[in-house]
Amino acid sequence: MTRILLPTDFSDNSYKAISYGVSLFKDTPCTFYLLNTYMPPVYHTEYILGSPGQIGLGDMIREESKNNLKELKEKLETEFKNPLHSFITHSAFNMLTEEVSRMTDAEKIDLVVMGTKGATGAEEILFGTNTVHTIRKSKCPVLAIPKEYNFKPPKSILFPTDYEVSYSEKKISSLLRIANKQDAKIHVMHVFTQLELDSDQNENQNTLKGILGKNGVFHEVENDEIITAINKFQEHTAVDMLVMIQNKHTFLERLFIEPTIKKIGFHVKVPFMVIPQL
Repeated sequence: MTRILLPTDFSDNSYKAISYGVSLFKDTPCTFYLLNTYMPPVYHTEYILGSPGQIGLGDMIREESKNNLKELKEKLETEFKNPLHSFITHSAFNMLTEEVSRMTDAEKIDLVVMGTKGATGAEEILFGTNTVHTIRKSKCPVLAIPKEYNFKPPKSILFPTDYEVSYSEKKISSLLRIANKQDAKIHVMHVFTQLELDSDQNENQNTLKGILGKNGVFHEVENDEIITAINKFQEHTAVDMLVMIQNKHTFLERLFIEPTIKKIGFHVKVPFMVIPQL
């Protein structure tokens, strides 16, 4: 049974992300955890100390969260009607990233699927703050769905790599699960700045080729910045999903230390999965 965590703020954006996740795994037995976290907007000293003006506010917000989750669950069960799927709602007085981490451990979550922006996301921002913090701290893969993206089966997956990390079926199991179910091609793109791979990189490349088998297509791109290479690749090859492993060598780490991630020419218009290096 695949366990998927679906954070929601009840925005249209989060519903599209949830719909993508449910559609992507329509042929897979899944338990979906619908998560909403809330913090009272006046949560500070006077709230903690029980200011008369704030008494009962937390209860009201909690009930609203639970009621909205119940309605969301009923809507999904009616719209998708899939006997392979079950939905569990969870409302928590907590920060989103903290609750995602807690639930990942407690429920043995395999994948987090969420929208890239919150309800008030600005167009110049690539990822919303919640998405960035979730990706940075998550102990399992996070699949971020762009705001305007409509579901289509991912038949072509782009997987940029520098071969600096070791691979195992367990580490990329979420990628393999999706690719196998969708009979997708995984385009492994290596941007090289030296003449030859070193011995460790060669070993990692050969391991990855063995793991991917017939699903893998391998590309070498010379002397490009990784962002430029990703954008160029999408110009000549249809890409339905981008997948990367987060580690200290990748540009992801450089991007995610910024308080706000600008587009900076990184045109991600397809679902983007980030796999933590554990």
